[in-house]
Amino acid sequence: MGTLSGNGAITGIGETEYSRNSGRSSTALQMEASLKAISDAGLSPKDIDGVIPYATGDTVAEDFITNFGLPDLRFSATTPLGGASVLASVQAAICAVDCGVANHVLIPIGRNGASGVGGRIGNRVQHLPQFRVVGEFEMPLGQIAPAQLYAHMARRHMEIYGTTSEQLGEIAVTIRQHALLNDNAIMTKPMTLDDHQNSRIISDPLRLNDCCLESDGGAAIIVSSAERSKDMAQTPIYVMGIAEGHPDSPSTITQRPDMTTLGTAKAAPVAFEMAGVKHSEIDVAEIYDCFSYIVLCQLEDLGFCKKGEGGAFVQDGRIRLGGELPVNTHGGLLSQAHMIGLNHVVELVKQLRGQAGRAQVQDAEIGLVTGYGDMGDGAVAILRR
Repeated sequence: MGTLSGNGAITGIGETEYSRNSGRSSTALQMEASLKAISDAGLSPKDIDGVIPYATGDTVAEDFITNFGLPDLRFSATTPLGGASVLASVQAAICAVDCGVANHVLIPIGRNGASGVGGRIGNRVQHLPQFRVVGEFEMPLGQIAPAQLYAHMARRHMEIYGTTSEQLGEIAVTIRQHALLNDNAIMTKPMTLDDHQNSRIISDPLRLNDCCLESDGGAAIIVSSAERSKDMAQTPIYVMGIAEGHPDSPSTITQRPDMTTLGTAKAAPVAFEMAGVKHSEIDVAEIYDCFSYIVLCQLEDLGFCKKGEGGAFVQDGRIRLGGELPVNTHGGLLSQAHMIGLNHVVELVKQLRGQAGRAQVQDAEIGLVTGYGDMGDGAVAILRR
C-alpha cells in the first residue's frame, strides 16, 4: 500500500465568529470562512480547483462555483461520515493533490445549528444512511438523539471499568478552562467539577455539561500539494499520517460485540505507522468531543492508555495546558462551537504555526486531531510543521 505521508499540507485556515444566533444562512457562513482560508493561504478564489462540501449539509460544489466564479473546478466529492467527515475529506483532498487532479482543495463547514432547526444535530443524524437500522428498530423505543445513542456506550464503560461521572467531568471542566482563553468561544463562564455534577441528566449517565453545543458559524481549510505549499503565504502544516476506520456493526451501537471500542481503534495504528511517530512525540491533541465520554474512549483507542484506563488518564491535569497531553486547547465542541470538528483542525494548525495565542502549547511541533462519526466511525490525522 502506498503512503500519503507528507504528500499534502494544510496551507490556509479560516473561521467566522461562533455564536448561538448568527442571523445568517449556513451557506453565507461557509463563504465567509472559505474566503478567509483562501486569503490566509495567499490565494485568490480562482486558484481553488477542488472542493469537498459537507455531505449532509445544504451547500454543494456548484454553490462555490456560483459565488466565487471558479473557472476550473476539477475535483469535488463528499465523505458522509458525520463528525469523521472532515478528516476523511482531508484524506481525499491529499489523494487529489498528490496525483495532480487538483492543486488546492477547499474543505468548508457552515452551520446554523443553534438558530436554524434544519442544522440541529438530532435532525441531521436521523437522515444519515447508517441510521436506517436505528430508525426502524430503536427509535420507536426512544433512541432519537445522539445523547441517547452514546449513553449506552458510556454506561457500559462504567460498568466494566469503573469509570465515573467525575472523570467525565474532569474532561468537560478542562476543555471549558481552555475555552476561556479563546476570544472566539461561545462558552465564557468558568465551570467547576461541582457545576458539572450538579448539571441535569440528559441521558443517563450523560449530564448537560457532558454534551456539545449547538452553534452557528463557519470554518474552512485549504489542502495543497506538498510541492505547491512551499511557496505559499503561511508555514505549511504537513499531514504525516491519516486514516479512517469503521466500527464493527457500523449501523447500530447496541448490537456490536464491544460497545466501548470505536472505529478510531482501527484508524490510529495506520495513522501512527504512516507518520512514523510515537505517542510520546505528540505535543498537543485536538480530540473530537461531541460528548465527554467520546474523548475518554478515543484516548484509549488511540493508544495513549489501555482500554479501561481512560478515566485515570484524564485526571491530575494530564490533559490540561501544561500537562503531558494538552487536549482541545480551543474549547472544542463542548465549549467553543460545534463545527463538525473542522474547528479542531483549524486549532491544531494554529498550534503548529505558533499562532494559538493564550492557549499556545510551547514549541508544539507534532499534533494529532481526530474525527468521530455518528455511529462510531473514526478518523485520525497527525500533523507536523
